[in-house]
Amino acid sequence: MPSGTRTRPSSRATVLAVAWLVFFTVLQWSVVRYRIPIVATLTLATVALALWQWRGWQVRLTGPAVALALSGAALATLAVPLFSYLAPTGLAVATSALVAGPLVCAALLWSRGRGAVRAARAAGATAVLAYVVAAATAVISSPRPRIDVWVTLQQASDGIARGENFYAMNWTGSPGIQDAFTYLPWTAVLLAPGRWIAGDVRWALAVWTLVGVAGVWLLARHTWTAAAATALLLLAPGTLTQLDQAWTEPLLLTGIVWWAVLVQRDEAWWAVVPLALACASKQHLALLLPVLLVWRPFGWQRTLATGALTGVLIAPWFLASPPDFVHDTITLLLSFHPIKFANTLYLLALNTFGVTLPFYVTGVVVLGTLASVVWTVRRRQPDLGQVLRWLALVLLVANLVNKQAFYNQFWLVGALVVVSLAVRVPAAATVPGDGAQQGAPAHVGGGRARSSREAAAP
Repeated sequence: MPSGTRTRPSSRATVLAVAWLVFFTVLQWSVVRYRIPIVATLTLATVALALWQWRGWQVRLTGPAVALALSGAALATLAVPLFSYLAPTGLAVATSALVAGPLVCAALLWSRGRGAVRAARAAGATAVLAYVVAAATAVISSPRPRIDVWVTLQQASDGIARGENFYAMNWTGSPGIQDAFTYLPWTAVLLAPGRWIAGDVRWALAVWTLVGVAGVWLLARHTWTAAAATALLLLAPGTLTQLDQAWTEPLLLTGIVWWAVLVQRDEAWWAVVPLALACASKQHLALLLPVLLVWRPFGWQRTLATGALTGVLIAPWFLASPPDFVHDTITLLLSFHPIKFANTLYLLALNTFGVTLPFYVTGVVVLGTLASVVWTVRRRQPDLGQVLRWLALVLLVANLVNKQAFYNQFWLVGALVVVSLAVRVPAAATVPGDGAQQGAPAHVGGGRARSSREAAAP
C-alpha cells in the first residue's frame, strides 16, 4: 500500500478538526456582535462543505484530530467572549464543566490498545456529565434569561396547560417579540413538559438533546466514534450560551437523528414520525424534504407522508385561528426587520454597502442551492452520512443569506456534519472523490449485528 494512502485520512481528519474548531469558536464570538471576519469565516465554511460534498472526499474521525478539536474547544471557552445571563458563581461552575469536560474527553479519546473501548465509554459519559452540569447550572443560575425565545416558550407552555391557543396570546415581560409565537406548534408541545414538571422549558430541551445523543450511539459504526461525536456535539464552543438562551435547534437535531436511525435500520416508514415532528417544530426544515424526495432509501412516498403528517400535527392550531397562525409563523417573519447582530451576507450587504437585498435574491440563492443538491442526490444516490451533509449544506446556505440567522441556526449545521461522521458506512458504499464509481446507489441499512471487533475498533 502506498504511504500516501495511509496519511490522507489522517490529514483530512485534522483539517476537519481545525475547521470544526474555527467554525464554532467564531460562532461563540458572534453572540452578540456583527463582524466582517465572522461573515467571511462562515462563507468559507459554506464553500468548504460544498466542495467536500461535490468531490465526495472520505473523512473519518481520528484520535489526534478529535483531541485537537476538544482541547481547542476548552481553550475557546476560556478565551473567547461568552454571552450569558448566568450569575458569577454559576458562570464559573458551568465554564469549568465546559473546560474540564473537553480536556478529559480529549485525553480518553486519544487512547489506543485494549482499553480503547472502555476509555471511549468513559469519554462519552464524561461528555454527558459535563453537559448536564452546564445545563443544570444554566437553568438554576439564570432563571429568567432576558430573551424573547425563553419567555414565549414558557408562557406558551402555560397556555397549553390552560387549553389556550398560544398563537392568539400576548407575552408578558418579553424583551423582544410580544404578540407572536414564531415557531411551529410542536416546539411548544415537546418542550412544555419541562415547564410543567420542573418549571423551565430548558430542562426538556436538555433531555431532548440527550435523546438525540442516544440516537447517535445507535447510528455510530463503533463505540469510539459514538463517544467522539457525543463530545463534539455536547461540548462545542458556545454551548453554554445555547443552553442559557433556550435556543431550540437541539430539538430539531434529535428529530433528524432518529429519522436517520430508523432509515439505517430499514424502518424508513417509522422514520416519518420523528421527521414530521421536527418539521412541525420549525418552518425551515421544509427545505430538506425535496432532497429526501429523490433519495431512494426514503423516497417520494415517505416524503409525502411526512408532509401529510406534519400538516395533521399543526392543523389544530391553524384551524383554531388561521389569521393568527399565518401572521405568527409566516408574514411576521417575512416582514421582520434585519437583526443587526446576524452575521450573514444579507447583513454584510446592508451594514457595509448600505444595500438591502431584495427578497427574491435570497430566494434565488436558496432555491438554486436546493435544486443543485436535489439534482446531485438524485443522480448519485449517496449513503446516509453524505445525505446528512447535503441537508446541512442546504441549511447553511439558507442561513448565510438570511437576515436573522444566529448561533443556533449555524449550530444545527455543524451538528449535522458531526452526526454524519458517526454514521456507519456500508461496505458497498462508493466515494466519488476517491476514485469509486459514481451513480450507483449506496445501501444504507446498516443491519443490526456487529462483531465485537468492529465495535471496538477506533
